[in-house]
Amino acid sequence: MPASPDTAAIKTWLLDLQARIVAALEAADGSPFRTDAWARTEGGGGISRLIEDSRVLERGGVNFSHVLGEKLPPSASAHRPELAGRRWEAMGVSLVQHPRNPYAPTVHMNVRCFVALKDGEAPVWWFGGGMDLTPYYGFAEDARHFHAACKAALDPYGADLHPRFKNWCDTYFFLKHRNEPRGVGGIFFDDFSEGGFEHAFAMTRSVGDAFIDAYLPILERRKALEYGERERDFQAYRRGRYVEFNLVFDRGTLFGLQSGGRTESILMSMPPVVKWRYDWQPEPGSPEAALYTDFLVAKNWV
Repeated sequence: MPASPDTAAIKTWLLDLQARIVAALEAADGSPFRTDAWARTEGGGGISRLIEDSRVLERGGVNFSHVLGEKLPPSASAHRPELAGRRWEAMGVSLVQHPRNPYAPTVHMNVRCFVALKDGEAPVWWFGGGMDLTPYYGFAEDARHFHAACKAALDPYGADLHPRFKNWCDTYFFLKHRNEPRGVGGIFFDDFSEGGFEHAFAMTRSVGDAFIDAYLPILERRKALEYGERERDFQAYRRGRYVEFNLVFDRGTLFGLQSGGRTESILMSMPPVVKWRYDWQPEPGSPEAALYTDFLVAKNWV
């Protein structure tokens, strides 16, 4: 195991991954993404690629960032208190897509590498990431397809990884104050350095590279389905759950804000149209109720 990760190789792959994903989403939408490069005063910067108010994607972003700092923020050292106060370097690609059509699910994916540095000691590094699907109207074939793609990405690197990372995702993307999952899950991992750098990096690459095949067929199936105001209204209501999770629980959002990250890029994950209602319940037997009974429950889809 090398003393430090090959950050140059990671950065090259991340930039290529961002470009490939944006190209696939532009083809599905028919419109170009905006490119916004930025620099960070404390060190590093990134490239935000985004689309808003378009034909298929009401709002979507695919961010690359490579940032450095002199002292780990609390969200990064909460699970590793022995690293508190170290210099750090982090890079990754993070995306959230909010389609306009309520039958097309929201999706999130990110892959990242983190390095904690201290003079006279070997760097401490790890990978994290995953992807998860958040439908508003559930389709079993979509959930099965997405989970199968996640499993296929992990299986070459250990038969235990998919059940571990699937359960981790179910646990992590859970709104404790609502007692419900955010969506149908996927995979999630963090603090991963098992097998040494080459193995951990290869596994992370496999996850990132699987995104296009995991999500684009679902988007293509759903983006042109007919819908009305009822479906849009329910979509806006359920998007509120997405906002609640990202602002209250998400470690990536907290890390970005605590580390002085670029607010526009951090909050690009937020949906553009959202509604909250007081103590609303779906009509029994309705398609909206089916989301709760059939999809917002942890289950093995593959």
